[in-house]
Amino acid sequence: MLDNFFAKKRLNTLLYCSLLLLLTIIAIVITNYNVIKGFTSIPKAAEWVFNNFYPDQKALKRLPVIISGLTETVLVSIAATTVAAVFALMFAMAGSHSTGKGGVFSMVSQSIATIFRNIDVSAWSMILLISFGQNVLTGYFALFFGSFGFLTRAFIESIDEVSSSSVEALRSTGAGYFAIVFQSVIPSCIPQLISWILFMMETNIRQATLIGILTGTGIGFLFSLYYKSLNYSAASLIVLVLVMTIFVIETISNYVRKVIL
Repeated sequence: MLDNFFAKKRLNTLLYCSLLLLLTIIAIVITNYNVIKGFTSIPKAAEWVFNNFYPDQKALKRLPVIISGLTETVLVSIAATTVAAVFALMFAMAGSHSTGKGGVFSMVSQSIATIFRNIDVSAWSMILLISFGQNVLTGYFALFFGSFGFLTRAFIESIDEVSSSSVEALRSTGAGYFAIVFQSVIPSCIPQLISWILFMMETNIRQATLIGILTGTGIGFLFSLYYKSLNYSAASLIVLVLVMTIFVIETISNYVRKVIL
């Protein structure tokens, strides 16, 4: 019986790999992609990067402007994430099986989260550009909407996973809704919720660079400006500063997760 189980598992794996290979071949044929040319161009691309894409003395003079743009990007990302987390927690409480009232309101809460989660932040940026134009507010709302959808879904799963037994115990004692939420749900879920917020904050700082290119703000706008003006040394300095910033934030985030989990 055990041999049949592993044989079936190997067959399923083979079928999935074959399907993936077939889809890849179909995509190559439809797009007329030259696989050989693509792989052979990698050494030339790497050579161009090493010869042109590196910061020099002239680029370092632009460091204060780059730091200013980076600060704006980081602050907008943090603000959008934290505010989205507050709204996401409220909707997660309504949509959760443990704390939600069920019925139409719970379904509406989960549906809103699904819609917002499945629209990419770049799509949100292009949609909001029509209403707000190229400014910081457009990038803020794009990050906010994307974060809200993702965090609502993550919070619902965390609440359902961690707090179901404690919620049932408090309900059996006759505790009210708010007593259950503030004495059981939030205390038991707070480490997971903070972990998700930190993860979303890291993601938003990366995505804010792309959004800045679209909205003409922050570090993304500076990168687009320097790159289009063929100032590759300044553009490479932006990439270097951004990578270092993300590394520092990720290190801090991992330390916080290690402490609270």
